Amino acid sequence: MKLVIAATGASGTLYLQRLLEQIDARANEVHLVMSGHAKQVAATEVDRLVVPDGVRQHAENDLNVPFVSGSARFDAMVIVPCSMATLGRIASGSSDSALLRAADVFLKERRKLIVVPRETPWSLIHARNVVTLLEAGAIVLPAIPSFYSRPQSVSDVVDTVVWRILDQIGLPNPRAYRWKDESAPNSEP
Repeated sequence: MKLVIAATGASGTLYLQRLLEQIDARANEVHLVMSGHAKQVAATEVDRLVVPDGVRQHAENDLNVPFVSGSARFDAMVIVPCSMATLGRIASGSSDSALLRAADVFLKERRKLIVVPRETPWSLIHARNVVTLLEAGAIVLPAIPSFYSRPQSVSDVVDTVVWRILDQIGLPNPRAYRWKDESAPNSEP
């Protein structure tokens, strides 16, 4: 699978870190682009973002990367975390960076674009921008953890969101918690 992973300046670098750790960069072609603000937030939140071997890193303003062209075939793009400022720029069709141009290309080519906003609360402007992206075909997956799996650590909580992202990309994760119907009759004697 060919993937673009991007990050913007919203809080939530742990989501990016855990996602990168759970995608096998030997089995998948993974490209990473981070905004300048994402790098600042990462330094504040995790000291040093650990980028796994095999992940190709690109500068935010390098418009010579393959994923900014519709002729380059990529399977999915995930923006995690996605600030509401970036979400709004994507909704307006702005393409003045590699990250924004890639998102624009994924929408116009009807490829999977997953945006993971982490900001709260939302204003009406934020909500309207989210609706615009949904209407354009993006998947908006807010970083809202679940607790069915009874997470025991911050990483466990973060993983509940990362598993949803991996499900949307179509990558298997055997560790992902799956809801079971406890009310179903037991088929064992």
